[in-house]
Amino acid sequence: MIQPTVGFIVYGVHKDGLKDPMGTPFIDESIVAGSEKALTQAGLKVVRHPLIIASKEEAIAALRKMKNDPQIDAVVLFSGTWVWAAHLVGAIRDYAATGKAVLLWTHPGSQGWRPVGGLVMHGGLLEIGVPHKFVYGAADDAATLEKITSYARAAHMKNWLNLSTIGAFGGRGMGQTCGVADPSQWMRMFGVDIDSRDTTELIRTAESVSKEKLEALAPRLQKLFGKAPDPALVNERSLRLYLALKEIVTQEKFDFYTIQSFPGLGDDYAATCFAQSMMLEDGHGTSTLGDFNTVLTVLLLTKLSQEPVYYGDLQHIDVARKEIKIIGDGACPPSLAGKLGPAGFAEHGIPTEGEAGGLSVKLICKVGEGVLARLGRVNGEFQMVVTRATVFEPPADQIERRLNECGIPFWPHGFVRVHCDIEKMLQHWTNEYACLGYGSHLYPALADFCEITGIQPILL
Repeated sequence: MIQPTVGFIVYGVHKDGLKDPMGTPFIDESIVAGSEKALTQAGLKVVRHPLIIASKEEAIAALRKMKNDPQIDAVVLFSGTWVWAAHLVGAIRDYAATGKAVLLWTHPGSQGWRPVGGLVMHGGLLEIGVPHKFVYGAADDAATLEKITSYARAAHMKNWLNLSTIGAFGGRGMGQTCGVADPSQWMRMFGVDIDSRDTTELIRTAESVSKEKLEALAPRLQKLFGKAPDPALVNERSLRLYLALKEIVTQEKFDFYTIQSFPGLGDDYAATCFAQSMMLEDGHGTSTLGDFNTVLTVLLLTKLSQEPVYYGDLQHIDVARKEIKIIGDGACPPSLAGKLGPAGFAEHGIPTEGEAGGLSVKLICKVGEGVLARLGRVNGEFQMVVTRATVFEPPADQIERRLNECGIPFWPHGFVRVHCDIEKMLQHWTNEYACLGYGSHLYPALADFCEITGIQPILL
């Protein structure tokens, strides 16, 4: 899981120990210190500017330092007391021109006149059009800290994407219209370069994998699956394809990738189910079918969560019960297996979608709270649908029946209950895939990511 870095700058005119008529310092250093500590305890790395700023010169020096520090994802401007906004907004505007995020934080309380300093800055930045988030709340309030940390996480992901490269192995899979990408749009909005490779390189690399490297996989397979797959050519090819993907993704310096899977590779060599499962397990942002919208969603969820991500078909939707079965075509990170049994090996099993065959993963996703999400495009413009969700396991005496319903019981299943108007969700969903991420904190972080990148959020 990522750890965002924020700059922490306190501002206010009445500083350096200046006291109010009651003899109390305008700036309460205990509140400042407690707020900084709260951010650190919430999981952020905090870089504090040593000087409380008030003048133009002080503001320029502080913001320029944050602007030029590549580790800084966002600046938290903390209201110490009231301030002359005109002395600060120019430097903040210059900093924000880099694309880094700005957050104004005002700690409540009458003493010190902090709300005055917070609101005059908020109004000033609105007036001149500097994007920012305004947070009013105490350091010991969980909701306040979530607002700050989710915004910092979103800012980190925006900065991480800038200058990154996504690799595309092969072309569009299964004739999908709803996963294609416009390279110019991706560069304009996210700073991401789209590069591509033919899948023949994967086959050549897979065939060159040594027996020693294959044998070195055994301890990990034992840990994740309880055993190694049965010896067979098609199973060995699945293992080789995984190692080949790892090698080429590293060699080409792809930050994330998508793969056509079939037609092509799944017919000529092996289905990608096992390889994709393991790459997800390793923390790679990835998708099948050359689906760029899914891969960006998977990447965000992977970076923002402590758990790997499962993407699969919205295979069945029970509108009345708000329950969804997510069934991927054999691809799922094995560590997501729940109490109903460890992850196991199965076959891809669909000759019309990769007649070469290959290993797939069989499991039922563990229980937990999280989100279903997916980026999509409507008339060429990005939007992201996000809903909170609960992953559950059906009763043990119903499992066999629930698995058999789809006709392919050996593919991975996720049983999910969504917390939304499911009809509204269906009308806005832009693909058959759902991306499942674990963690209640994902919902506000994705909402903030949409805000700072210009994606239209559909928050259900």
